Amino acid sequence: MVGMPRGGVVVAAEVARMLDAPLDVIGVRKVGVPLDEELAVAAVGEGGIVVVNHDIADAFHIVPEQLEELAQVKIAELEQLLARLRRGRPALDLRGRTVIAVDDGLATGATARAAVQSLRTRKEAAKVVLAVPVAATQTEQQLASEVDDLVKVVSSSNLGAIGWWYEDFAPVREEEVVQLLDEAARRIGQE
Repeated sequence: MVGMPRGGVVVAAEVARMLDAPLDVIGVRKVGVPLDEELAVAAVGEGGIVVVNHDIADAFHIVPEQLEELAQVKIAELEQLLARLRRGRPALDLRGRTVIAVDDGLATGATARAAVQSLRTRKEAAKVVLAVPVAATQTEQQLASEVDDLVKVVSSSNLGAIGWWYEDFAPVREEEVVQLLDEAARRIGQE
């Protein structure tokens, strides 16, 4: 079980407890358009994966050189984030395993795509299942061919913001993610 930072780790931790499965974080970061970090022009994943949303890049006139610069900044941030979240623990060895990748929702799909590509190419997972509580129908349909299975609780053709689907969508603090990963490591004897 792997969760995407930060909200995805919270959701994944609950599922990992129920399944008595190991838990790790899968490093992904959204690359927002200039002046709107929430609108993903791209996403980066562990191992230098970069996934570009060409429609958004074209709409905002973001040239490849600018996109590369934005992605490199996020890759550096991602490496620092993973070091803080894992606290010196190595990433789980996922080679040849079925991996459930969890996020708190699926809107544009940029970070999910980066996670799936990282799991397949860098982590060498045998099968990748994407699991989310809520998904945009169009994005779900686009991603279905990239994963072995896609599990969602709710699918909406008029998704709006992911936060609209939660009673409490307060930002997840980094310390909470560290605590969840530490608890999971103790549960499976990784510490």
